Amino acid sequence: MPKTPTGAKRPADVIGNAVHVMRVLTGEADDDAPDDGKDKAAQSMGRKGGAARAASMTPERRAEIAKGAAAKRWSK
Repeated sequence: MPKTPTGAKRPADVIGNAVHVMRVLTGEADDDAPDDGKDKAAQSMGRKGGAARAASMTPERRAEIAKGAAAKRWSK
C-alpha cells in the first residue's frame, strides 16, 4: 500500500484514493497524519530564537559565519 511522505497509508488505486479524500473532506474519516514526535512549542521557540539571533548579529559576524559554512561545504 502506498504511503504519503509522512508515512500514512493510502489506497493504491485512484478510485479508492478519491473515495478516501472525499471521506476526509466530509468528516467521515480522519486523515491519520502521524505525529512527528516533536514538541510544537519547542519548534515555535526555535524559530523565534533563530530570528532573534539573526537580528542581533552584525553583518560582519553573519559574513564570517557564512564563510565558515561555505568553507566546510566545499572542503570535501
